[in-house]
Amino acid sequence: MDTTTSYELINTGELIELALNEKDEQDYWYIVTVLHNRGSEDVFDAALDLCESESSRDRVLGIHILAQLGTPERTFPEESVEVLLELLEYEEVPEVLHSIGVALGHYKESRAVAPLAEFKNHPNPDVRYGVVFGLLSQDDQLAIDTLIELSADDHEKVRNWATFGLGSMVDVDTPQIREALWQRILSETGDTDGQTEIRGEALVGLAIRQDKRVVKPLIVELSSSHVGILPVEAAKEIGDSKLYSALVELKEWWSLDKDLLQEAIHCCKN
Repeated sequence: MDTTTSYELINTGELIELALNEKDEQDYWYIVTVLHNRGSEDVFDAALDLCESESSRDRVLGIHILAQLGTPERTFPEESVEVLLELLEYEEVPEVLHSIGVALGHYKESRAVAPLAEFKNHPNPDVRYGVVFGLLSQDDQLAIDTLIELSADDHEKVRNWATFGLGSMVDVDTPQIREALWQRILSETGDTDGQTEIRGEALVGLAIRQDKRVVKPLIVELSSSHVGILPVEAAKEIGDSKLYSALVELKEWWSLDKDLLQEAIHCCKN
């Protein structure tokens, strides 16, 4: 179906069928978003039926619908979380487990911490990513410990999001969190987009916690020929005068976020 078609005028059952048969990922998510926005009881009931299906594709769609049902004003939140937690007890298909973790992350559900942590060593990296996403913003000790462990995961995407979770999504400040973030700075030495982002997330996390160890690696980052947003954000957070000259020199050519750069210069001026 052409994306210009008014999906909003199509009934829920037909939208479900369209989503199940849609090959284009963008169109699929557009349909799911329409169902999210609709947020009605018939959408919830349809999602529940999908979650009880023997087809993993059906279950994934049901989970995708429940993940953000009723946005921006959630409908059936408690019921949706109960369904997701129940699914997590017996689900075995990696794609479905991944979707459950992400869905629970949208709810920031503390009850999901322990059951999600059980999957931290799952052989499929998508499942481990779902675990990380499901634990974002959780300051429970088990959640923190799990994110620390997954911040050293073999898979780059898992490490990236776990580092982001530890660095910026929780206010907790412990030696263990700082050490995990510092290890990312020491270990992510490559120049791939993923490695530089992980390094940047670690720099921001330590800068927020006013850990002065970030100053030297930040000077290196800010003096390189490819400077992303995260090192500049970290410089603003740490506000150390040793970074001032590197930031001023960066001003001559950096154009990603001039307002952020000016804030960082101001914070590091004295």
